[in-house]
Amino acid sequence: MSYFRTALLLAALTGFVLAAGYVLGGQSGLLIALVAALGMNLFAYWNSDKMVLRMSNAHEVGPNDAPELFGIVQQLSERAGLPMPRVYLIDEDQPNAFATGRDPEHAAVAATTGLLRSLSREEVAGVMAHELAHVRHRDTLIMTIAATLSGAIGMLASFGGLMGGGRDSEGRPLVNPVVAIAAMILAPLAAMLVQMAISRGREYEADRMGAEICGQPLWLASALAKLHAGTQQIPNHAAEANPATAHMYIANPLHAGGLRSLFSTHPAMEERIARLEAMAGQMGAGHAAPRRAGTNPWTSAVPQAPRRGPWG
Repeated sequence: MSYFRTALLLAALTGFVLAAGYVLGGQSGLLIALVAALGMNLFAYWNSDKMVLRMSNAHEVGPNDAPELFGIVQQLSERAGLPMPRVYLIDEDQPNAFATGRDPEHAAVAATTGLLRSLSREEVAGVMAHELAHVRHRDTLIMTIAATLSGAIGMLASFGGLMGGGRDSEGRPLVNPVVAIAAMILAPLAAMLVQMAISRGREYEADRMGAEICGQPLWLASALAKLHAGTQQIPNHAAEANPATAHMYIANPLHAGGLRSLFSTHPAMEERIARLEAMAGQMGAGHAAPRRAGTNPWTSAVPQAPRRGPWG
């Protein structure tokens, strides 16, 4: 997805905020919507990373706490030309990861302990490269704004339902009650669809850029297959308690089902893997698939990497 299209979708979300405010509250509702959107975005800009990390029960680690993970992120950051982000661990059995922060200078990457246990060193590198791609593209800020605007629309819809919409000086409703009810239902749904379009487009682009950063698309493709299986079988308690953070993870951490699958913010994993495999074929990297046997590199000596890999 191009930055132009992302900007249009964000503009559409902003328009939904203002329109919902006007329909549900007239001119005063429009003003409330504008103030709410600006206030929430300013707060999210400065505090979103802290909020997400706190909600995910993540704790910061250094080179002495998680040397393999820290070293991988450090080497990939250098390869991508990015400042070293803060590194966090989440004590969850589900294999997953996300990035947050308003810009590359204030970024953080987080991985679950289940991810380190389940994936090989190369696969973890593919996942971390994907997250660094989000940092490089400033997707963490874009998705924070999208989530904040969507939240504002939901808040306005609830407010309009409680207040019954705006009224004129004579006490008459400013809009037809049927229209107000429809706006309460459709505005959050439309916001969800726009947020989903933004998130899915950014995931595809992060997969592509992540594969370029680590140099091996099949590392990430193999990791995504394992993540997909893991998220279907193992719950993520922190994400289930705070579903607003789900769109930030590399794989949907919520147990899918019914409408939740239909409106997932993540693209189909099969399509993501197919695109990476096609990319590997174009790069001539089909021979560089991750090892599928041997000891877990997180509990044993680090194997020697190919000279052209990101560890050489």
